[in-house]
Amino acid sequence: MALRKFIFWLSTKKAFTDPIGRTGMRLGFARRFVAGETLEDGLRVAAELNAKGLLVNMNQLGENVSDRREAEASCESYLEILRQLAARKIRGSTSIKPTQLGLDFSPALCQELTERIVREAAALNNFVEIDMEASAYTEATVALFEAVRRKHSNVGLAVQSYLYRTEKDLQRLRPLRPKIRLVKGAYLEPASIAFPHKRQVDENYRKLMKCLFSDNGFTPAIATHDPALIEEAKRVVRRGGIGTDRWEFQMILGVQRDLQVQLAREGYRMRVYIPFGSHWLPYFLRRLAERPANLFFILRSLLRG
Repeated sequence: MALRKFIFWLSTKKAFTDPIGRTGMRLGFARRFVAGETLEDGLRVAAELNAKGLLVNMNQLGENVSDRREAEASCESYLEILRQLAARKIRGSTSIKPTQLGLDFSPALCQELTERIVREAAALNNFVEIDMEASAYTEATVALFEAVRRKHSNVGLAVQSYLYRTEKDLQRLRPLRPKIRLVKGAYLEPASIAFPHKRQVDENYRKLMKCLFSDNGFTPAIATHDPALIEEAKRVVRRGGIGTDRWEFQMILGVQRDLQVQLAREGYRMRVYIPFGSHWLPYFLRRLAERPANLFFILRSLLRG
């Protein structure tokens, strides 16, 4: 636990992450979880996954921008992702982070830019998912989603099973009939607002998953790499006679790769989250914190470099 907390702490320190991130990915240890530093890298990986029968969800890494110029540049990057997905006939959508679009300093600007991206996606017959970041942004993100979803149907939201509040958030969002990506949560949160033990997080995940499947108002995206939860999802949809066109599995790049392909071959919609960009290190460190044993893999790469 101490190592996990230390890795999380490092992921928030730009003085540490920026210099390392600028050195690029020469040693290759991040390539398992991050497609690369450029949009072209992300699109190449997306095409490869499409060829295996997998859908994709592309995200340009970056968060907590500090001025309008940076936020608008992030917006333009997402518009280009959507255009390239359409031009190359890649079967995939995009995910955005609100703090990358100015949520820290201007919620109004964030909503303006989010709507711009969602409108472009609609024009291209595509979809946008809004990522959920750390708990300090949960309420603002839910409010952002509500405002945008009331105007546009092609937008979904991620929610986190480790937060106590998520069940009430689903009740709040139900009238909007949204697509909901259910994740466990990848940030270090205090026990005052989040379940502190994995067993509790998993129990709440099962509860929320059944809630999503039991109500036709939701389009569930079951985003987990946990084989037990995946099997539970299969049982729930079999019992409920829920067609595969009404929901999907989601996983992140580089985790349970064989299982991703297997699920697609079994006829399930399987979507892979593809992160790319020069600001890859905070994301990479959060993935590492989820499984600190991966430190051995990284140290081996560093020694070979």
